[in-house]
Amino acid sequence: MGRTTLDTAALAHELRLAVMRFSRRLRNQRVDTSVTLTHLAALSTLKQHGPMSPGELAGHERVQPPSMTRVVVALETAGLVTRTPHPTDGRQVVIELTPAAEEMLTAEAQAREAWLAGRLHELTVEERAVLREAAEIMGKLAGG
Repeated sequence: MGRTTLDTAALAHELRLAVMRFSRRLRNQRVDTSVTLTHLAALSTLKQHGPMSPGELAGHERVQPPSMTRVVVALETAGLVTRTPHPTDGRQVVIELTPAAEEMLTAEAQAREAWLAGRLHELTVEERAVLREAAEIMGKLAGG
């Protein structure tokens, strides 16, 4: 292997570990721990993409439809989603966020952003500038 390949492999390793640690710390900044991270991910997908069928939601979350059915039942029981008949397919239902879910998602995001803002405040202006550039690059790596 050439030097560039070794450098790239080492960077990939360091970046993967740093992203995993950072992600874990950010996920731990929770407001409502009664909602699982799986449930929170499904709610976030509904917030981002709007109402959809359980099958579509399963596709977005990359889980099997029966698993998503269990998630939807739990979320409906908690009052975080509603199920309404599909407008054109009587065999389907449409899952939609409730106002309580919207409020919870907002509170969750605010808690994480407050924690992150506090951590960013501890950095130098130069370090924050580097992170601003890194955020753009990481967005590019993630395809967004």
